[in-house]
Formats: sequence, structure tokens, C-alpha cells
Amino acid sequence: MVYRTECQAKLNLFLAVGPPDASGYHPLRSVFQSISLADRLKVETGVAATEFLCNDHTVPKENTLTKALRLFREYTEVPDVRITLDKRIPAQSGLGGGSSDAGRLIAILHVITGRRLSEREQREIAGAVGSDVPFFLVGGRAQIEGFGERVMPLDDPDPLPWYVVVRPPFGCSTPEMYRALDQYERPFLDFGYMPAVNDFESVAPWGCLQLKAALLAQGAVEALLSGSGSAVFGRFDDERAAHSAAEALAGEGMVWVTQATTRADFARIERGASGRG
Repeated sequence: MVYRTECQAKLNLFLAVGPPDASGYHPLRSVFQSISLADRLKVETGVAATEFLCNDHTVPKENTLTKALRLFREYTEVPDVRITLDKRIPAQSGLGGGSSDAGRLIAILHVITGRRLSEREQREIAGAVGSDVPFFLVGGRAQIEGFGERVMPLDDPDPLPWYVVVRPPFGCSTPEMYRALDQYERPFLDFGYMPAVNDFESVAPWGCLQLKAALLAQGAVEALLSGSGSAVFGRFDDERAAHSAAEALAGEGMVWVTQATTRADFARIERGASGRG
């Protein structure tokens, strides 16, 4: 049997970072939104041995997918599977690509194993892989608190907004961005703070802030850094305006016109016979 799904990226529509606790972890308050930019994941059963294949040679052999599989097998038996990832979301972008890959694999393994794990057990596995992964069991729009483990689904926006996402020719290391952020005192902002903020913008590379200004100049209703960067996104009133802005910014790096997705779209898994391509 072959299982296919999209591993959709996320945007942070709001992101406040609290001071680190005794273990060095930072509590967050954030609003995540899944978008149509996505990796493609295929999982095949009935194979001779477990293996991982990827079109991107920079993805290490030990990664969020292999970790999720290993942890899932600590809870229940999983048959050998061939995992094939078509990587489209760049690393060090703040778009959650690796976390989304892991979250969607957990969802597929849950189906393959006959749904033997509870929601709590799936969340435990997701949280052990990474702080963003629990959201990728849910998708859509959600409010995130704590260390990523508290995910409160929000109503899907209607109509679904369009976004232009620009990833400059450089990435941002998440650990380095946290270290830079901890050099400064800051309030731990609560939800509803307007205008929407991302604390990482205070330490983001100048190139990211220039892209934010460029998106606003092209008519974005609002623009913000996503996660710890380096990708920046702007929200547009309609698809036509988004494409116009994307064309104007085509030389600034990797540029996508993308749309918010619903939880129902996010959770879709296709199943087919192993003979399919």
C-alpha cells in the first residue's frame, strides 16, 4: 500500500518569545497558519526493509522523519516502510518544513498501524521530535503556547488569505537567533497585541527587514518574518495582487505565491495500491 500526503509549511502570524527556563528552553505565544507551499511525502508498506529516500542531498540520513519513525516504534509495532520525501520547503527559513514532515509521517503511521495510538501518545511523539511538530498533527490556524505542546485550533479564515513568501539567499540558524534574542530584555507579549509582531525581527538580518519593507511597498496588507527566519511573508487581498507582488520581487530569492489552508485540506492522506508510480 502507498500513502501520500502534503507536508505543508506554516507562517507565524504572531510570535512572542519568553525568557528561557532553567533548562534553556523558551516558552512561546504564537499563531500558526498552514499554507499551500508543501513538501511531498510518500510512505510504502510491503517492502523488504525500511529506508529513507529524498531528492535533496542536504537532508541528513538522521532527520525528523527517521526520528519520528523510531519514536513511533517505541509505542507500537510498525512494519518496514519506504519513506520518500520530495523536499520543496528550504531549511533555515522559519517555515517549519522538517517539523511538518515529521507530523505528517506520524499521521500516516497512525493509519498504517490501525490507529492504535491515542491522541496523547501521538502528541508525546511529536513533542519529542521538536517543539513545532505538535501543530503539524492539526494544521489550519491554531494558537500555540508553552513549548509548542499546547495547540488550540482556531476557526479557519474565510475567505482564505493569499500570501507572498520570500526566502532570501541566506538562512537563519534557529539556535543562533535565540542566542541573539537573549542578549536583550523584552516583554513577553500576550495574544491580541497589535500590530502583530515577531520578536525575532529585533535580531533578524537587515536583508530580512528590507524584504518586509519591499512586500509592504508592493501592497501587502501586513508583512512579517516567519519563525526565526529567514523567510518573510506578506498578506494580500487577492491572488492577482499577490502574483503582481511576487513578479516584482522575483530577483530577491525564492518567491512563492501561496494560500492559507484549512485543517481538512491539511489532514488529507491519499491511499493507493503499491503498483502506482
